[in-house]
Amino acid sequence: MKIGIYGGTFNPPHLGHITAARAVFETLKLDKLLIVPDGQPPHKDLPPDSPSPEQRLALTRLAADYMGLGDRVEVSDIELRQTAGKSYTVHTLARLHDLYPEDELWLLMGADMFLTLHLWREPAEILSLAGIAAFGRTEADTEELFAVQRDYLYQTFPQARLFTLTIPGVVDISSTELREKLVRGEGASLLAPAVYGLILREGMYGTGADLTHLPLRQLRPAALSYLNHRRIPHVLGTEQESIRLARRYGADVEKARRAALLHDCTKKLNMEEQLALCRQYGIPLDELEQRALKLLHAKTGAAIARNVFGVDDEIYSAIRWHTTGHAGMTLLEKIIYLADYIEPSRDFPGVEKLRRMCYEDLDKGLLTGLEMTIEEMLGMGNPVHRATLEARDALKGLKG
Repeated sequence: MKIGIYGGTFNPPHLGHITAARAVFETLKLDKLLIVPDGQPPHKDLPPDSPSPEQRLALTRLAADYMGLGDRVEVSDIELRQTAGKSYTVHTLARLHDLYPEDELWLLMGADMFLTLHLWREPAEILSLAGIAAFGRTEADTEELFAVQRDYLYQTFPQARLFTLTIPGVVDISSTELREKLVRGEGASLLAPAVYGLILREGMYGTGADLTHLPLRQLRPAALSYLNHRRIPHVLGTEQESIRLARRYGADVEKARRAALLHDCTKKLNMEEQLALCRQYGIPLDELEQRALKLLHAKTGAAIARNVFGVDDEIYSAIRWHTTGHAGMTLLEKIIYLADYIEPSRDFPGVEKLRRMCYEDLDKGLLTGLEMTIEEMLGMGNPVHRATLEARDALKGLKG
């Protein structure tokens, strides 16, 4: 197996890091990519106002997720777990070699690092443990220098395995410049949306945003920062569907968008984490909810939306009921329930018919959606929440 190792302070990880790592991954046909945030780099001190190691790790994981490589990319805390002293590449490579003794290691680095590699601690040992994959922005900027350094390293370290490439169009900005932009309220376009969202949520780099009054352009990345990358198309699709339904039926479009963006913000949490949020926010649970993970994210997501982002009662309620529905649903509740159900990435038997029905008659669409959910749950042998049954019966004109 060929494993790429990409280290750096990632303070913060930006699109330049992501683009370069993805290009090397594909060009070298790597099987796995390990991204390793530095603990304390030997060549520079981290700025005193830097995020904590845990925050840098979280940002780097979101950036790695954005690459879309699934489990082929992994963020390692091997250096951040180091309790004292500077993080030297040779030591990290030695530990990774012990973890992957049968695999072929490649160390990824930018042009500046490559041109000074011979000055690093124990360069001969580094070159015996891993091949070097160096990248530059343009051939005109780097190839002449790359050629000189390649020749020198081959002559000085005969065991060296070297690969250099240029990546036209890669974002060319230093982390220092990016941090300065973030303080000024700029730089969002240089980051993966979820990375920028987490920076906003935790007030990193002097952003200091008021989370309870975020404009949609900032609420969107903040909401995406809660998600696994594979869920992002669904949430963005739900936002777009909610816009169309709100316009069709005269609902508040902005409220629909805010509810849609936040409706799955706790979806990736496990049972223990969901129950912890229920305790934190005093959320009562019935017998079924206490053992059905799928039902909890609507309640905990609504609590986050209210307590972190300051949404009003109407939006809170739309998120709260988007999974089960309930009797006597408001217009916004119906829209979010159905937008979640029929957004463009959904693909199941009958979805096209349901989409058409939702734009012809909202209540008929809602009733059909509820009946499809009940049929599916019963078909899988799962209990149906009473609120869903009551919602169906109310729409059918029956007494609960």
